Amino acid sequence: MPDKERIKRVSIYSAKCVTGVVIVSILSWLIGYKDIVWVLISVMLVLSPDGSDAVTLAVTRIKANLIGALSGFLLIAIHPNQMLMMSIACLITVVLCNLLKLEAATRTALAAAIIVMTHEAGLHVWDTAIGRVSSVVAGCLLGLVITFLFHNKFTQRTVDQVDTNQEA
Repeated sequence: MPDKERIKRVSIYSAKCVTGVVIVSILSWLIGYKDIVWVLISVMLVLSPDGSDAVTLAVTRIKANLIGALSGFLLIAIHPNQMLMMSIACLITVVLCNLLKLEAATRTALAAAIIVMTHEAGLHVWDTAIGRVSSVVAGCLLGLVITFLFHNKFTQRTVDQVDTNQEA
């Protein structure tokens, strides 16, 4: 029985990840957005392999991602020294996540801060930072939508009905 549950959990998690890739790809194609990697990373950071607390964990990760993205955005504006500001952004992100009891999602918050603060040579810092904050927010929201799609009461009833029919 435990193997059946594990296979079900892995199947659902895989389906959520594939759904994320498909939705991001289709939406980016529709609006002509090319830099989808940051949106995809944010979606994957929000999704959870465990269904029991998937929505709660998704919301926690979104809050943490917003903290990281905003920390990175504000610090990149203060001073151009990327190493110094990224270090301070990481420190602020860890402290804020701790103070707000979001420790479980601190790693995703740190990823968001770094995503926002990295930019290609020669590009304007602000353009890249604003685009990355938008990508993180969009990815977080899409991750939450996917989580709701896979873990709402209707979906759970449908999955439970399939399981009952297979056992019969």
